Amino acid sequence: MEIPWSAADGEPGRPRSAGRWARLRERLRRRGIPEGIRITKVGLWFVLLTVVVAVAATNTGNNALYLVLASMLALLAVSGVVSRWNLRRMEVALAVPLDLFARRPATLGFSIRNTSRRLPRWLLLFSISPKGSVRLVPHLPAGSTARGTLDLLFPRRGRQRVEWAHLSSLFPLGLFRKGMRYPLGVELLVYPELFPAGAVELDPSGLVGDRSAPRAGWGHELHSLRPFRQGDDPRAIHWKKSAQTGGLIFQERETEESLRLSIVFDNAVGRLASETERERFERLVSEAATAAVDHLDRGFEVEVVTRDRHLPFAAGPRQRRAVLELLALVEPCPRQRQPLAPTDLSARQLRLALPGEVGP
Repeated sequence: MEIPWSAADGEPGRPRSAGRWARLRERLRRRGIPEGIRITKVGLWFVLLTVVVAVAATNTGNNALYLVLASMLALLAVSGVVSRWNLRRMEVALAVPLDLFARRPATLGFSIRNTSRRLPRWLLLFSISPKGSVRLVPHLPAGSTARGTLDLLFPRRGRQRVEWAHLSSLFPLGLFRKGMRYPLGVELLVYPELFPAGAVELDPSGLVGDRSAPRAGWGHELHSLRPFRQGDDPRAIHWKKSAQTGGLIFQERETEESLRLSIVFDNAVGRLASETERERFERLVSEAATAAVDHLDRGFEVEVVTRDRHLPFAAGPRQRRAVLELLALVEPCPRQRQPLAPTDLSARQLRLALPGEVGP
C-alpha cells in the first residue's frame, strides 16, 4: 500500500503526519520569545494621570470621573494586548556579508516577514542586540516581507555568533515598548583589523627575484647609462658606448624583487596574562593580515607559517580568504624553542613575534 506524499509533507515513504509534526517543530523552534516591557515617557505621564483621576474619582464619587478612569484603564489594557499581538507570527533572517573585519563598520542585511494572512504590523523596531542600533519598519502588510540593513561594529576577530534578533513595538499608542526575540543562530567569522597599506615593514628579500624594479641594483634589465666611477664593477662597462664617447660608460641594471611574501608568525607565546600582552598579540595578527592583503592585491604569492599551521604559497582571491581565515582563528600556543623558518629563503619575509620570543 502506497502512502500518499507530497514535497510539503516530508521525505518519500513517510506519512503525512510525520511531515506535519516536522513543520510544527520547526514553527515552535522559530517562534518568538517575549521579552520585557518598558514604559515610555508618554506612558509614564498617562499612568500618573490615571492615578490622579482614580484619586479624584474615589474622593468625590463622581460617576463621570469613574467613566473617565474606566476608559483610561481600558486603554492601558488594550495597548498592552495589541502591542504583544503586533510582534507575533514573524519570521526573521539575516544576510551576512562575505568579509567582516574587526573594528571596521559592517553592513548586515535583514528581512522580516509577516506570516499573518490578514492583519498587518505597525511600528516595528529591529535590532541585533538590545543596546545596539535600531531600524524602524513603519508598516508591514500581511504576507509581505520588509528588508533593510543594519550597521554593526565587531570589536574583536574570531568566530562570533548572533543568537537572537530583537523586535519591539510602540504600537498602538506608544505608552509601552514591548519586545520579543526570534532565534537566528548565525555564526560569523570576523577577520583581523587591517592597518593602512605600507604601515608594516618587511625584512629585505634576496637578490634574485621574479621581476625588475624601477631602481638600480643587481639584475638583467638595463636601468641607465652613466660615467664609470671608482669602485664600479669593470664587467658592467658598456664598451660600445665608451668607444663612441671616448670615456668609460657604466651600465646600471634594474634590481630584481621577489613576487613572494613569506609571513612567519610565531604564536608560541604561552599564556598572555595581561591586557597589554593580548593587545600586542592582536596587533601582530593585524600586521600579518595587512601585509598579506596588501601583497596579494599587488599580485604576490603569499604563505603563512605559524606554530600549528602552514599555508603554502598561492595568490588570488581564494588565497586571500584562506589567509584571513587562518589569522582570524590563530591563538597563542605553548612556548617552543625550535625556530620557525619560511619555505623559500629568497622570498620577501615578514617575521612577527612578541619581544623576548625565540626567533630563527
